[in-house]
Amino acid sequence: MANCEICKTKKIVDWKNAEYLRSFISEQAKILPRTRTHLCAHHQRRLSKAIKKARFMAVLPFTAR
Repeated sequence: MANCEICKTKKIVDWKNAEYLRSFISEQAKILPRTRTHLCAHHQRRLSKAIKKARFMAVLPFTAR
């Protein structure tokens, strides 16, 4: 039985889905660690890459407001 939310729901991690990615970012605009997100290593890496690409493409901010 998988504990990873993304494995359970079969949700696709995409850099264009800013609302979903924001749930994995702290108030200081830092990517939350696996201990807080409860994702598997595979999806944590994909999530991290998606957040970084979203920041580069100006979909998410680099810093907190």
